[in-house]
Amino acid sequence: RENFIHLCNPHLEKMKEDILYHFALGTGTHDFPALFGDVKFVCVGGSPSRMKAFIAYIAEELGLGGPGCDYPNICAGTDRYAMYKVGPVLSVSHGMGIPSISIMLHELIKLLYHAKCSDITIIRIGTSGGIGLEPGSVVITRQSVDATFKPQLEQVVLGKTVIRSTNLDEQLAKELMQCSKEIGQFNTVIGNTMCTLDFYEGQGRLDGAICLYNEEEKLRYLKNAYDSGVRNIEMESSVFAAMCNLSGVKAAVVCVTLLNRLEGDQISSSHDILVEYQQRPQKLVGYFIKKSLGKV
Repeated sequence: RENFIHLCNPHLEKMKEDILYHFALGTGTHDFPALFGDVKFVCVGGSPSRMKAFIAYIAEELGLGGPGCDYPNICAGTDRYAMYKVGPVLSVSHGMGIPSISIMLHELIKLLYHAKCSDITIIRIGTSGGIGLEPGSVVITRQSVDATFKPQLEQVVLGKTVIRSTNLDEQLAKELMQCSKEIGQFNTVIGNTMCTLDFYEGQGRLDGAICLYNEEEKLRYLKNAYDSGVRNIEMESSVFAAMCNLSGVKAAVVCVTLLNRLEGDQISSSHDILVEYQQRPQKLVGYFIKKSLGKV
């Protein structure tokens, strides 16, 4: 049985046309099934250039394109997000933080629904701060937790607080972990990911423009996070997990750690090392896609 996208919104059926404003796409102007109907894997990440690099990488891995091939930005009519496609893979940027990825996901989930896509897997590939891990380690998220280590997303809808679950697909996490073992190139763990509302105070940094706590308090907080199962910190996973859950989509979060937060706050590795670290989630997810398509 094919698993189609489940839209939790009865109002959409009454609309003659659906304009995905932040993608500069609309059902009245674009043929979604023709453009996107064959998509099975969606990879999302913060930066437009990284998502363009990912589509070039996956195209080569799947034998669908070589060096020098150009991949047009499907969302060229806007500078909010960038979107690229090759074969069954869609690659979309989401900016930084919960609000930015949330807007993108509302429109992405509707896009996949209008395109009549089925059996979709969505994976966020990104960067994060590690806790107690060697820099360059990759974390596959078991649960996204908030800044108080609860596996939930708290949102205010019509003035009322709504709490949504942030669990991710356990089987998918295990399959990704197995892929990492088969690649055998970098340390990978399954752990909880803390999703914060801010990069500085929200993550206990000492180097922001405002900081009203000391180093001892910071380290106590990060050690408590570690003891509760948190292995990395980023700013998108909670709403990503919650929205994929509600839409019945299999989802995973795969982030590389750029530093160990128990040892500092500033990202000081050289440019070349950071570029190599950022390729690790791409390699892992690329291998997973190849394996899923029987191309390994």
